[in-house]
Amino acid sequence: MERLQPNRGDVLVSEPSTIGDLTFNRSVILLAHLDTEGAVGFIINKPLDFNLEELIPEIDETFKIFNGGPVEQENLYFIHDVPHLISNSVEIKDGIYWGGSFETIVNLINTRKITSENIKFFLGYSGWDASQLESEIDLNTWIIDSDTKANDILNSLKDGRYWQEKMKNLGGQYLLWSNAPDNPNYN
Repeated sequence: MERLQPNRGDVLVSEPSTIGDLTFNRSVILLAHLDTEGAVGFIINKPLDFNLEELIPEIDETFKIFNGGPVEQENLYFIHDVPHLISNSVEIKDGIYWGGSFETIVNLINTRKITSENIKFFLGYSGWDASQLESEIDLNTWIIDSDTKANDILNSLKDGRYWQEKMKNLGGQYLLWSNAPDNPNYN
């Protein structure tokens, strides 16, 4: 599962040592874009305390919004698995797409042609300058997971333990962290 160079579509799993970092502690990030100028990703396992219809009154359904990362938190981003319904989508990897026509999305949600199983919304994103991500990987901040499937990404909060499950799957020294509390001082 582990390798030194990330690729677009990989998942970054934060090392347990990021305890003091409020944004990235226990984060699982989908890398949506990666090139020589930098990288963009979305934290896929940290829901916010409000829903999409609270931000976009035209939407009739309840969709969770996730903290995508610390950059441009006033902007809404989305990933989905329905490019045939949402024009101008860009494939990230293996059936997961980024972006597209937001007007179309509002219509598709209101006509119930897409559900929370198909799309995930984020406020903000996680961004890295050229070679910054590679430096963080060299410092053992992130574990690269290229095996996560599209369905797992869109449904990462079924039980609220996505990061813990990643720790359990890694085994070895990580197994202990799969059951540790968010703040070890509470143990």
